[in-house]
Amino acid sequence: MEGSREQVTGNTSMSPWDELPVRDELRGKSPYGAPQLDVPVRLNTNENPYPLPEPLVERIAERVREAARDLNRYPDRDVVELRTQLAKYLTDTSGHQVGLANVWAANGSNEVIQQLLQTFGGPGRTAIGFEPSYSMHALISRGTGTGWISGPRNEDFTIDVEAAVQAIASRKPDVVFITTPNNPTGNAVPRETVLALYEAAQAAKPSMVVVDEAYIEFSHGDSLLPLIEGRPNLVVSRTMSKAFGAAGLRLGYLAAHPAVVDAVQLVRLPYHLSAVTQATALAALEHTDTLLKYVEQLKSERDRLVDELRAAGYEVVESDANFVQFGRFEDSHIAWQKILDQGVLVRDNGIPGWLRVSAGTPDENDAFLDAVRELKKEQSA
Repeated sequence: MEGSREQVTGNTSMSPWDELPVRDELRGKSPYGAPQLDVPVRLNTNENPYPLPEPLVERIAERVREAARDLNRYPDRDVVELRTQLAKYLTDTSGHQVGLANVWAANGSNEVIQQLLQTFGGPGRTAIGFEPSYSMHALISRGTGTGWISGPRNEDFTIDVEAAVQAIASRKPDVVFITTPNNPTGNAVPRETVLALYEAAQAAKPSMVVVDEAYIEFSHGDSLLPLIEGRPNLVVSRTMSKAFGAAGLRLGYLAAHPAVVDAVQLVRLPYHLSAVTQATALAALEHTDTLLKYVEQLKSERDRLVDELRAAGYEVVESDANFVQFGRFEDSHIAWQKILDQGVLVRDNGIPGWLRVSAGTPDENDAFLDAVRELKKEQSA
């Protein structure tokens, strides 16, 4: 899957870079993206709909002001204070002890993934993911010259464990991606599945296994972070974009064995995290209690969307994220357009028969539910 069917990139028969010596594996591909349309209700990019609380905004201003006094100097290259506070957050929320040496941070979880692929993937190496899943795993793999393998899922979007283990054994990938909760389907991956795939990956290569937990704070279950203990080739990646309501910050991080943290620094750009980014993230980490209360509100709204969509006659994938995948439609893009015509923007990821909606505020969710109920009436007429 290359992003989403809704994105518009111009004339698909001729790319603007066709006359350039672009690498062959990038030809015919589209940039990742979702429509940024001016509509009353935008529920297509899994953003946290609640603005940051005013006390946090003020604290960000204070910290950035302090950082601004030294902008003539490079920022902390090793991001020590921020990594220390991220480790504390992980320890406090998971119950598993994590220290500075276990944590690395970068510009969004996408840069974390890129650094992992630059370190453990690359030309002559391969990565596998179980699709449909987060399409940036495949895109960043190609961007780093890493071959991409699309692994199997069941019809209900769970990972087919037996088939996945066989694929790992036969293809021997260098990197294995497991997204839980999965994007775009929303379902969580059981601990037992992750362990089975990890063991298969170690027997085959051994390989690095990356557990992408971008939406874990919204899950009904626990983080898989404790699994890094005794498993040096297991990485858990996270983001501050979702639960922290800081998509504009662009801050991602990973937790892993200290050797992994040391290894990714071989490819990180010098001073890759600005002083302003570090200051803003540190301010947000001072307000985790408040921010996680918004998460509880969104979990409640997410569950309401699931119940109301089912009551309206839609199929819904059980969700552990801040979004819901629903269907089924004869033509999902036509359904997407009809919902958009009512002023509500959801996501068409190109999965036949399905759409995805992000959990918004109660009023936004009401508008969405009104739109899909109207669509159901039209389909039934």
